[in-house]
Amino acid sequence: MSKTTTWLSCALLSACFVAPAWAHPDAAHVQADNAWARASVTGQQASGAFMQLTAREPLRLVGVETPVAASGEIHEMKMDGDVMRMRQIDALELPEGQMVELKPGGYHLMFQQLKAPLKDGSDVPVTLVFQDAKGATSRLHLQVPVKRTAPATGQPGKSTAPAHGHGNGHGH
Repeated sequence: MSKTTTWLSCALLSACFVAPAWAHPDAAHVQADNAWARASVTGQQASGAFMQLTAREPLRLVGVETPVAASGEIHEMKMDGDVMRMRQIDALELPEGQMVELKPGGYHLMFQQLKAPLKDGSDVPVTLVFQDAKGATSRLHLQVPVKRTAPATGQPGKSTAPAHGHGNGHGH
């Protein structure tokens, strides 16, 4: 065998044994775009995070984890008569192929009991926990930029997760 043939054979053989990125056992089948978390000040106990989520299969967002706070929660804000109310929800439905927006004044993530202020210009690690129709869980790990105010509307946002290659926790 020539060196070229040997190299090509090894490359092809290696490619057969490399697992595709979407098969990662600890990643969700979800695209996250335009993510940001609101900056906080010393003494502030909570802050929110916002993004657009698009699932490639019907999923439910059932949890949020971050080391910057004692707890992470999924919240909704909605009008109750003339009063805007915020409450924690157990899960947020993500229909297949439909973008669900987490935004100020609507669905959003809350970081409770902040361990330190979230500083403008920094990034915070956030893990979103999803559940599929069979009850299998999967996770999406993000680095979320911290900003004082919401990014300008219509501004192309930086994706906080790869545009492709999302796996799920149940081997699809």
